[in-house]
Amino acid sequence: MKAVTSISMLGIALILTACRSEPVQYPTVDILKEKAQSMFRSINEKVSVSPQISLEDIAAAKAEGVTLIVNNRPDGEEPGAPQSADIAAAAKAAGIEYIGIPITHSGFSAPQVDAMIAALEGAKGKTLAYCRSGTRSTLLWSLAQAKQGIAPDEIARLAGNAGYDITPVRAMVDALAGETN
Repeated sequence: MKAVTSISMLGIALILTACRSEPVQYPTVDILKEKAQSMFRSINEKVSVSPQISLEDIAAAKAEGVTLIVNNRPDGEEPGAPQSADIAAAAKAAGIEYIGIPITHSGFSAPQVDAMIAALEGAKGKTLAYCRSGTRSTLLWSLAQAKQGIAPDEIARLAGNAGYDITPVRAMVDALAGETN
């Protein structure tokens, strides 16, 4: 009986400790910016890329000054991930524009490159593009930049500074930029 009493007293102590009323700490803008900086990779002052974002990451994007989110991930690629309608609704609620330009693993097309160019040209501030890892977003950004005449080596440098390698599309980047190496 003594052991039961000790366990019961321990249980009560744990319950009372868990029930202490402490004020809830909500994330500050500084905490949200810190999270964004650790997840969002800046390609330049206007464009960042990211792996799959969550609905909660929308606030971090807003704190970073993002005014446009570009989703480069097709719906259903990972059923547990937020789908385009979920991200679009959360972005709209936060006052952020949203565009979906899904890129499957089959590659890139001219209409997708043109859609990315239009999205970036229409952005009223910073853009955050995301996919599963950030790679497809970076590669699409690279192709869009090349089509607009940016030097391939500069594109590769900026993507590399963000931690991405454009080698898979380098020949296309060179061709779009009018250069062949």
